[in-house]
Amino acid sequence: MARASMPMHTARDMLAEAREHFLAAEPVDQNAVRKPILASWWRSRQWNVAADHIELDYLRDPDLESNLARTANPVLRHLHEQLDGQPISIILTDAAGLVLTRMTADHDLERHLDGVKLAPGFSYAEERVGTNGIGTALESGGPAHVFGHEHYAEHLEGLACAGVPIHDPVSGKTVGVIDLTCWRKNADPLLVSLVKSTADQITQALLAAGSSRDLRLLQEYVRACRRTGGIVLALGNDVVMLNDHARQVLDPADQSALIGHATEALARENPGAVSVDLPSGMVARMFCRRVSGNNAFPDGVVHVKLMAAPLPVPEVPAPRTAMYLPGLVGSGVLWLRACREAEALYDAADWMTLEGESGVGKLALARAVHQRRNPAAPFHVLDVDGAASDWLTKVRGELLDGSGMLVIRHADLLNAKQVHALVSALQEARTAKRHKELRVAMTLNRKRSGTDLTKLLRFFQGTVELPPLRHHIEDLHELVPFFLARLSQQGRLTCSPEAMQLLLRHNWPGNTDQLWQVLKQVVQRRRAGMIMPKDLPPECWTVSRRLLSPLESIERDAIVQSLQDHDGNKVRAAEALGMSRATIYRKIHEYGIVASGS
Repeated sequence: MARASMPMHTARDMLAEAREHFLAAEPVDQNAVRKPILASWWRSRQWNVAADHIELDYLRDPDLESNLARTANPVLRHLHEQLDGQPISIILTDAAGLVLTRMTADHDLERHLDGVKLAPGFSYAEERVGTNGIGTALESGGPAHVFGHEHYAEHLEGLACAGVPIHDPVSGKTVGVIDLTCWRKNADPLLVSLVKSTADQITQALLAAGSSRDLRLLQEYVRACRRTGGIVLALGNDVVMLNDHARQVLDPADQSALIGHATEALARENPGAVSVDLPSGMVARMFCRRVSGNNAFPDGVVHVKLMAAPLPVPEVPAPRTAMYLPGLVGSGVLWLRACREAEALYDAADWMTLEGESGVGKLALARAVHQRRNPAAPFHVLDVDGAASDWLTKVRGELLDGSGMLVIRHADLLNAKQVHALVSALQEARTAKRHKELRVAMTLNRKRSGTDLTKLLRFFQGTVELPPLRHHIEDLHELVPFFLARLSQQGRLTCSPEAMQLLLRHNWPGNTDQLWQVLKQVVQRRRAGMIMPKDLPPECWTVSRRLLSPLESIERDAIVQSLQDHDGNKVRAAEALGMSRATIYRKIHEYGIVASGS
């Protein structure tokens, strides 16, 4: 028996020792720590989470009327009864790790959880308390079990916890976490199985509650569309539907404004008919009818009549592209995930950072989310790049007196002095409780930053990582026609399959902004018809993974043009440029030039 128990104690001692080495910035025995835990420790260190104490602020009263809280409550109560006084705490959080409910039968465990602030109204996001079942499940996007010394904060070492994210069965986005926490000495492998089973039950309950509600809304929407040929909208808790006529007649800004006004109107006791001014200058008369839902989040169908004549529909309609957010297209998994995360943070009134390479669309995403959620409110952008001497004064003014949304752009360009001043302004705004009235987002490219932004980032509860265009390259099928429709009159310019193939092969180191500039060049040369490979600028004939210097770009352009002039014949192209055959072969490889075949 003694020999059988040795490995468990040895493993526990090795883990504790590994944690001490990690906290002391010493080499860690990788065999002593599970990979997901070690990855979480690294994230906790990057967030500067304290390992020797837990210091959390009460954030806000939990929303017990949310769809998740109401739907999960019967499941959690049934589980609580099944556990029958066992020292296990059942904890439900929202998508940001904020504890909504906690059910604990053991008084000693309950007192300990109160002491470490694992209680309603406090957030157990990983960036706040380090490695734990709730925050690590949210960060990893899957089940997470954290036992004893695997916790980053030493005050949690006496606990074992297992958390599983809960996903909305319709949209797929994370809506919360179900977590089971007990004493480490009572930890059982069945804890993980039990929390997974509970998460499945909650998901099924969400599906059952949502499906009947969504089905009724869909039926009413279809009936309204059949009865009228005008503009029809349907708004649900997590659903927005517009008929074809609405998409043809209204531009994205008007669509967004109507959705915002309709949401407000449906929340009133007697929504009825409402007149609203649209960004385009038209006046719309909305007739709102509730279908289901509660007073806070009602579902409804809206019929709209325009009181002023809309702009004429182009003779050749621009390609219709599905928009998840106003003015943005793309259906790649990574892109949609970023959109959903930004929306969730905006809805939670959390200040956020939008991070990614230059040109990925950080500012565009912030603008689109604000336009969808609060189109009538101001949207201010203060750019660090090229900022005037009074830039910080303007930032402080917006933080203390502004409304709507403020975007601090290119924060990676801040110097140490500016960071210190901005931290002071943000702290002043927080102290004044401005975060309840003003949404703040900060855009940055961490790879480009030469200043420590740690203190600055502490004011932003969430981070949205926008993928580079090469990681959702399939979205070019939507982006190219969308951009061409904006750049060319009446949508008379399309992209040939051959040209599209070249665009798909390019790595787009400048991302979406580079794509826009490329198409802008094309439109200046070709006003209508079909874009062919020869219409594309030389940079599209390469698969280079880096942005070239101006001199390199000139050389690359000359090689591409010579190859096109000589039908792809490298020898003749080299002779025309005064290059040797070896040199042009090397340059073609270096710049990733695609041989001309068109």
